[in-house]
Amino acid sequence: MQIENASPRGKRHFMQYENTLAFARRMDREDPLRAFRSQFLFPKHDDKPAFYFCGNSLGLQPKTMRRALMQELDQWQQYGVEGHFKGEMPWMYYHKFLKNQSAQVVGALPEEVVVMNTLTVNLHLMMVSFYRPTAQRYKIIMEAGAFPSDQYAMETQVRWHGYAPEDAIIEIAPRAGEENLRNEDIIAIIEQTGDQLALVMFAGVNYYTGQFFDLESITQAAHRVGALAGFDLAHTAGNLPLRLHDWGADFAVWCSYKYMNSGPGGPSGAFVHARHAHNPDLPRFAGWWGHDESERFQMRKGFKPMVGADGWQLSNAQIFAFAAHKASLDIFEAAGMDNLRKKSLLLTGYLEWILDQVNPDGERFKLITPRDPAARGCQLSVLTDASGRALFDYLSENGVICDWREPNVIRFAPAPLYNSFEDVWRLGQLLRL
Repeated sequence: MQIENASPRGKRHFMQYENTLAFARRMDREDPLRAFRSQFLFPKHDDKPAFYFCGNSLGLQPKTMRRALMQELDQWQQYGVEGHFKGEMPWMYYHKFLKNQSAQVVGALPEEVVVMNTLTVNLHLMMVSFYRPTAQRYKIIMEAGAFPSDQYAMETQVRWHGYAPEDAIIEIAPRAGEENLRNEDIIAIIEQTGDQLALVMFAGVNYYTGQFFDLESITQAAHRVGALAGFDLAHTAGNLPLRLHDWGADFAVWCSYKYMNSGPGGPSGAFVHARHAHNPDLPRFAGWWGHDESERFQMRKGFKPMVGADGWQLSNAQIFAFAAHKASLDIFEAAGMDNLRKKSLLLTGYLEWILDQVNPDGERFKLITPRDPAARGCQLSVLTDASGRALFDYLSENGVICDWREPNVIRFAPAPLYNSFEDVWRLGQLLRL
């Protein structure tokens, strides 16, 4: 019996799984999103599609992406520099074509989001505006074991302001003997830090364990003590439904090449809540593309930011990367995040059940991702024993593409856009050996 949760914080009901190929194929036939699988290109293993469970690291290529890129090459060929103002999607305004769809993915108003730059660049740009330490209020709270980019960004930001990381940064670790953070511990440390706290900077989903944090309650706790709340959604955007505007987050950043399938090094998104986005006096690093577009070509001194998140742009759009991203966003719009979440709960729940079936005594590996479906997305992280690397290599040799993280974790991510129940079942068959 497997618990399946209808929404990130919603009502639970039960699903009976079976460890048979017939069951997996029946689930695939009944899957309302089954047609989306055919819209992606799978790597091959022995001339057959590989079992791809690595969308948490790099999503698969949509078949529409080649056409999207060719369209912009044709635009360049036909118009040259005038392509900035002519054609179906003029380059001058390309970031606007991504707004509505990006806002749907992260639960924001269109004016609160912009696609620009890459993830850590955007994180630093947001820190310029939202980490404004004072002698009293200068501390940052983050989760221990955050992705290294976040650790390095926080370390260098506090040093830039003249503080020592070991004093200014508070890292919250799980309790002894536990793998995941308790939300009550996060809230308690925020409250204890109180008027010394400048910023809570958490991941949405921890890259290593796959734990999805309660972003709404974290935001509320930060605001209660007078601090701001920002989030790195690299492993969250396109993975879980988000409600950034309603939850009141001050800012967020994310990449597009993991669950959002926009290609290696794909562009980043940024969110700035409307209560900040209309404040032209908020400190920021400025660039030409963030200046009021109605006056941009007057080439005058004096930065006048665009209204909304657009005012944080620095440079003109990377058109080919944006075109690839648009191809993926079209698919997300067609599928719908709530529909993807419903399938994800079933698919990831099936993988959890299969893992328990093939490892009933827990001796070979241990699931370190939360068992509560509301506290995770697509990813399940498996803590292995000393033979873990050999197991990972064995899976690779048999056509499974997943992810190894030192020192001893295998990450599986059944993405609902293109993974099937049969994929999960066949993975289980390999794990039985």
